[in-house]
Amino acid sequence: MKKILFVVPFPKKIYPSERFRIEVYEKELKEKGFEYYTIFFWDYYARSILYKKGFIGHKIAAVIKGFFRRLQSLTIIHRYDYVFILREAAPIGPPVFEWIYTHIFKKKIIYDFDDAIWIPQISDNNSWGKFAKAFWKVKNNCRWAYKVSVGNSYLHNYAIQYNSNVVINPTCVDTINRHNIIKEQKTEKVVIGWTGSFSTLHYLDEIVPALKELEKKYDFDFLVIADQNPNLPLKGFKFIEWKLATEIEDLLTINIGIMPLDNDEFSKGKNGFKLIQFLSLGIPVAASPIGVNEQIVDEAENGFLCKTQQQWVNALEKLLSDEALRKQMGLNGRKKIEENYSVIANKTRFLSLFTE
Repeated sequence: MKKILFVVPFPKKIYPSERFRIEVYEKELKEKGFEYYTIFFWDYYARSILYKKGFIGHKIAAVIKGFFRRLQSLTIIHRYDYVFILREAAPIGPPVFEWIYTHIFKKKIIYDFDDAIWIPQISDNNSWGKFAKAFWKVKNNCRWAYKVSVGNSYLHNYAIQYNSNVVINPTCVDTINRHNIIKEQKTEKVVIGWTGSFSTLHYLDEIVPALKELEKKYDFDFLVIADQNPNLPLKGFKFIEWKLATEIEDLLTINIGIMPLDNDEFSKGKNGFKLIQFLSLGIPVAASPIGVNEQIVDEAENGFLCKTQQQWVNALEKLLSDEALRKQMGLNGRKKIEENYSVIANKTRFLSLFTE
């Protein structure tokens, strides 16, 4: 029986990368006879304050506890055949634990990341992080890894510079047990929606002018599902705080999903997961033609790619005014996800990470 140690940032069921790049495959791992254990850095309380302003003493305590957990990993690592590291072993400082895992314990590391994490991105509420983060460690982790697992071709092109064994492992959803309902498009009011975290709310700035223009002609709601309320200046603006228990139910209130992005290097590394979630539920989309978005969205088949404000207006107007179009595009999108971004479609690739 092969054993895997998952070294991740947070406890289960709260962090999207862990949920959709690891946790969705737990059934498949068990069926193939793998034994695994997960060890996190931040606990639930740390997660709740991590991106808030202040709480400096609590954050320092959380960091100390996190490093203590990583030290604990050194006492059990000898039991495992593979060590799967999601993004980084520790959020600050050089790659000390990665070096120990590979050079002292000689473990086979699967190094996984789903964003352009070598490009500095620091929250305004944690500006101290720019001095503590070691973004250069990503290339070292790639070099030391047995295999590198990345979410898309943009990330692959970075990782392949440092490791010849790079697997494109897209972020996927469970279309059988969770993302398994098709949106009913015949609704009293059409809802355009977006879901994400506070760190990506700034992308909505691009779409507000187009939505304001559309509000002159159409009566619709714009819904944001997130961990922070952006209070957008729109007549039909609504906000729902993201909760795991109601995640699917809340997404299904949306008729049209959007994913605007900036045209910069960090955005090019995005995995398009908002689109994957929307399309898996039969919700058509409109998105910026940045990075993997261009692979997920088939123009005029399951959504639209929008580069200019007028393109956003035109695309959303078509979907707002045509229920049948929304339904057909949504069904096309569901098929795309089942074939390319589902656990069923990707499980063989994921499990191949733990083979010789």
